Amino acid sequence: MKKISNLIATAVLAVIAATPSIAQTNLGASCGCPSVASRPTVNLSTLATNGGVSDGDLLNNTILTCDKMWILDKKIYVPNGKTLTVQPGTVIKGVATGVPTTATALIVSRGGQIIADGTAECPIVMTVQSDPMDGTTGINLPTASKWGGLVLCGQASNTLTLAKNGPFQAGVGDGRLCVADGLGTHEGFATSDFRDQFGVNLTTPQAGYKTTFDDNDCSGILRYVSVRYAGQILQVGGELNGISFGSVGRGTIVDHVEVISAADDNMEFWGGTVNIKNCTFMFGNDDMFDWDDGYSGKVQNVFSIKVSTADTASAATKDADNGFEMDSDDQQSGNGSGVAIGTIQAGGYRSHPVIYNVTMIGNNKRTESSDNTGMAAIMAKELTEGEIYNSVFANFAVGLNLWTGNKPGEGSRTATTSSTGQSVIDSYDNWRNNNGTPSLIVKNNTFIGMGTGAPGAWAATLVKDVSKLSGSASYYHNVTSHLPTAADSIQFYTTDGNINAATIPGFTYVWAMDGTSNAVSTKYNATPSPALATATVAPADGFFTPENYRGAFASGAPSWLSQWSYATLLQTTGGLAACPTDINQDGITDNSDFLILLGNFNQSCH
Repeated sequence: MKKISNLIATAVLAVIAATPSIAQTNLGASCGCPSVASRPTVNLSTLATNGGVSDGDLLNNTILTCDKMWILDKKIYVPNGKTLTVQPGTVIKGVATGVPTTATALIVSRGGQIIADGTAECPIVMTVQSDPMDGTTGINLPTASKWGGLVLCGQASNTLTLAKNGPFQAGVGDGRLCVADGLGTHEGFATSDFRDQFGVNLTTPQAGYKTTFDDNDCSGILRYVSVRYAGQILQVGGELNGISFGSVGRGTIVDHVEVISAADDNMEFWGGTVNIKNCTFMFGNDDMFDWDDGYSGKVQNVFSIKVSTADTASAATKDADNGFEMDSDDQQSGNGSGVAIGTIQAGGYRSHPVIYNVTMIGNNKRTESSDNTGMAAIMAKELTEGEIYNSVFANFAVGLNLWTGNKPGEGSRTATTSSTGQSVIDSYDNWRNNNGTPSLIVKNNTFIGMGTGAPGAWAATLVKDVSKLSGSASYYHNVTSHLPTAADSIQFYTTDGNINAATIPGFTYVWAMDGTSNAVSTKYNATPSPALATATVAPADGFFTPENYRGAFASGAPSWLSQWSYATLLQTTGGLAACPTDINQDGITDNSDFLILLGNFNQSCH
């Protein structure tokens, strides 16, 4: 059998979209796994300690196989020194308790590892217990019906200090996560259980843990993993996410991972150096990609989309926050400008991830809710640095927001002064090249359908929550429609090569989907055609792939999305990955492979 053509890929996609139960209930059939409905259930608590300080700890190095349905019936921990191996095709279902203190979650503690190494043919799925995996679970599942999520704790760098990020406040978040210098507790947990902690205790070394940060720390492998209906909210500002990364090191592999319908952020990072590639985020209720406390990984090929504007069931409350939400520290302002990128300053390192080839589609949401007050494609907040290149952002209320001054409700922020005597106030100064070298770079990106284009008018079009935002221009500047100075305009549009357009050929971002039935009446297309040219490409450094276009997908070529992923049920991003030939992985391409593909998709590779 030959590789699948774009025409056949489109036909396969049409079959999957028309009959989603085929793709889901036979998950893993190509790797010898039984149908999802026929798998006997096993509670993960039977493999763990019950009671005491180690309640929920896996007792041994554990292997989860795809012949059983694994039920996450409590908080389960992969403790220090232990490894959890999840075989391809395996499904883990989390119980939705609806009670914050008993929310279920899978936590990989410091020193533990998860090896969830799926394949395009046999992905690994983590979803809520009520999901029959036949495509009928509505994407707008209520928060009370969610499970917690996947939490990784590492020992790489962060900026936490007890003086500014503590004392720890249980279940609140808001940056008060620190229990000791360098050591924090994951947001969303109600106690300071050491198993929920990330980083390194730099004040009092802990037996069995590292005494200094290790940026090459490894928490395992997440590859071809789908995390669905996670992110139970404990309280506003203290939520669990789809996947939470705390000080996770670059020795960890995260590749071809999708997060579907998270109640909070899809992925959130507190410090760490972990790299992210080929990831899909759909229908999350908060930020698409959030970092804080010194995160400095590499990111390439990310696709993310909000619920559609036609989804009236969630119009009032859901999906009102940012694409990227970027911080260096929720509890500190004034960035000590003049300090070299990546060097220690008071409070630690600043966040400085490097990002290429992202596509994010918002839903033009303009009504704030209690914890959704941004609605920007890029919200650059306290102290953040970073680099974003060759990306496409569409249909957000505003484009790039750069914090420039006081945040209502948090008192006056003290601006520092640079060596050249210029005032230094948060991310705006980092971006505007005020001191010779910008440390926040937004370059060669395309913004589509953003804002109103009239200076200052964008704020008037938003329904604002006055308890959260004052609307003052001293709070932030929306660069794509409200440029503070002529020099800023030249930098953004000329020097940095960004484009602000109403439409782009081949790219459609206004679409319609019912969030209860999952019925799609109007599809989107996230691949511009012809391709959007760029003046920069990612370096060929062993992680990045040099790609000479803007956005997550190449025009006229199969995308990196897996044809077995949940995302393919709804998207139309220009074809799928090449059709696998040896589907049952027996080393031979023969009639057995043909029959598997025919039975699962009513389609074959030609």
